[in-house]
Amino acid sequence: MMTNMLMYRGGRFFWLALALFAGAGVLFSTQDGSAPPSGSTWQGYTLGSISTLLVMWLAMLGIRKRSYQASGQLQAWVSAHVYLGTALLGIATFHSAGQLGWNIHSAAYWFLVVVVVSGMAGAFLYVVLPRRIAENKKDRSREDTFDELRVLNASCLELSALCSPATDLAIQSSISGTIVGGGLWNQLLATDHSTFFGASDVHEVDSLRPVPNRGQGQILQFVASRAPRVRSREETDALAELVSLIARRQELLWRIRKDIQYQGWLKIWLFVHVPMTVALMVALVCHVFVVFFYW
Repeated sequence: MMTNMLMYRGGRFFWLALALFAGAGVLFSTQDGSAPPSGSTWQGYTLGSISTLLVMWLAMLGIRKRSYQASGQLQAWVSAHVYLGTALLGIATFHSAGQLGWNIHSAAYWFLVVVVVSGMAGAFLYVVLPRRIAENKKDRSREDTFDELRVLNASCLELSALCSPATDLAIQSSISGTIVGGGLWNQLLATDHSTFFGASDVHEVDSLRPVPNRGQGQILQFVASRAPRVRSREETDALAELVSLIARRQELLWRIRKDIQYQGWLKIWLFVHVPMTVALMVALVCHVFVVFFYW
């Protein structure tokens, strides 16, 4: 899919971006007067005008992207943003001639750098993650997955009631101590801070203590280790079924966390890209205003 998007219609935007960048380089090299290259020469003004038009066009293209339905239009959007955004950064660098400082003109350039880099990251995520989201969901909605998780929780609690008090409390605490989502970084990294109360001996409730339960691996190991220590056939059968249910629950929780992670990455780049794009437009307007009205 990424190959199809980057090579949209034979790489139309790649060749256009290459031509623009090469033309900008040639134009920049013609500044051979007594003064060093800068944005205030006619070549610099021309490069600045091209950069401004590209910024406006790509911004408008990004707004229109929300109404795209056909895959061909999406491919065009990704291809244009990747290649023309990269060329834009090079043209803007030629326009600045490396004369950057602590002023509104340099602010516009650095906002552009952030916008282009975040835009590339967003285009990559937009191409890669939707397929992973679909594979992870397996044609099921997040609500259906949570419904199944609730059923598994109830089944685990019913079976744990047939086991020793320590095992029963371990199962109950593993369910109540399961953490899904959490803070921003926990969502983006799919980290798991779940806990449960485990015991060193199946019959010693007093020895229960908080135990990390990342990925439900510890509670699964805890329940599996109880089987050799019990003599009741009913509890042995309950423990065997609990192992199967916890394993299924483990898979569901992993899929839920990955779904939250993928959705988070699809959205988080917008919190950088969109505000920085607005800041770029404001800084660009100020830059143009200062140039034409004060220089």
